[in-house]
Amino acid sequence: MVENVIIMGAAGRDFHNFNVYFRDNMRYRVICFTATQIPDIDGRRYPPELAGKLYPKGIPIYSDEKLADLIRENKVDLVAFSYSDVKHIEVMHKASIVTAAGADFLIIGAAYTMLKSKKPLISVCAIRTGCGKSQTSRKVVQILQKMGKKVVSIRHPMPYGDLTKQIVQRFATYKDFEKHKCTIEEREEYEPVVSMGAVIYAGIDYEKILRQAEQEADVIVWDGGNNDTPFYKPDINIVVFDPHRAGHETTYYPGETNMLMADIAIINKVDSASIENVEKVKKTIKTHNPSARIILADSKVIAEDPDSIRGKRVLVVEDGPTLTHGEMSYGAGVIAAKRFGAAQIVDPRPYLASTIKETFEKYPNIGALLPAMGYSPRQIKDLETTINNTECDLVLSATPIDLLKLLSIEKPTMRIRYEYKDNSKPTLEDLLKELLILKNE
Repeated sequence: MVENVIIMGAAGRDFHNFNVYFRDNMRYRVICFTATQIPDIDGRRYPPELAGKLYPKGIPIYSDEKLADLIRENKVDLVAFSYSDVKHIEVMHKASIVTAAGADFLIIGAAYTMLKSKKPLISVCAIRTGCGKSQTSRKVVQILQKMGKKVVSIRHPMPYGDLTKQIVQRFATYKDFEKHKCTIEEREEYEPVVSMGAVIYAGIDYEKILRQAEQEADVIVWDGGNNDTPFYKPDINIVVFDPHRAGHETTYYPGETNMLMADIAIINKVDSASIENVEKVKKTIKTHNPSARIILADSKVIAEDPDSIRGKRVLVVEDGPTLTHGEMSYGAGVIAAKRFGAAQIVDPRPYLASTIKETFEKYPNIGALLPAMGYSPRQIKDLETTINNTECDLVLSATPIDLLKLLSIEKPTMRIRYEYKDNSKPTLEDLLKELLILKNE
């Protein structure tokens, strides 16, 4: 008998699980995807070009809010949970809805959907969104380049536009961002890599992406998204931890899975976290994954002109996903504001424009900060309006990209950058060299 299936996702892991596990499998009939976390990704269709011969009309994508009705109306047998950065208890709430509606609930094993690379592959993942995995993956690229390797990054998917045009995406120049009509969220991940003179891939079909990347790489770096597990089988698995959220490493899915699979565990942000929380995270890693090599790192905050922050009323713009489903109450912008003597962090909430206001309604714990939301042209325009309407002396832009290239900001604006910096020995470079030698023996 053919089983009717729904895949629950957020335009990333769900598509990969379909491609690898369900696409050509005669045992299953995928009724639809459901979508959450990201605005405006439901109401689309997974296209026939990607869906394969069993789905000549493609597959519809509905809102996650319709899940129970979809199960009943379509006599669904199985629901595959396929997105990340979710509290363990929330996963079980979803499981309860599914089983109450009459279907089985499935989480596909992490290793089962990992594709095997023909080239050495290093993965960088995390236990939560906003731990610092992107800056860590860039550091890994720099280390490998220093070793004389040709390195290509592959980023976890962010296909928020026309799916037929996002099957394989290669980014090597700024023109590629325009070519692929990148959102702010996409540019935050791709732009810093391209600025280093490196190449980064993304898209939807990660088998095709991998085979193309292998043609120009000695080593591949998997740059993870949220706290998802790798799409590729890593030779070295690096997992980044955040002591500002000590305890989350055992309470979020699939971050705990990443912790259990880590070869190198990096406790990041120790320069701004309490010693007590750093030690708490270290103890958790040693308890649950005693074979992991633990190193400490700083998330070095860099302001273009720190003296000009002193005494100013500042609007802090932080990385969007870190504040929304990452649930962080502050980021590098707040650290810079406090460290360099800002008189006040201005609350943007009285000035919010349309879709940005909706973001605050969905995530009410954001507080007096502004997430750099830009999943659509309308949202980018609303972000610009919100910034320009907010009464402040200075805008601190702590998103990884140069917002001034996308927005017309009418106020003085200063970029706040953050970079990986070793805080212990052995360093990340020491461990990578050691483990690469061991893998080659």
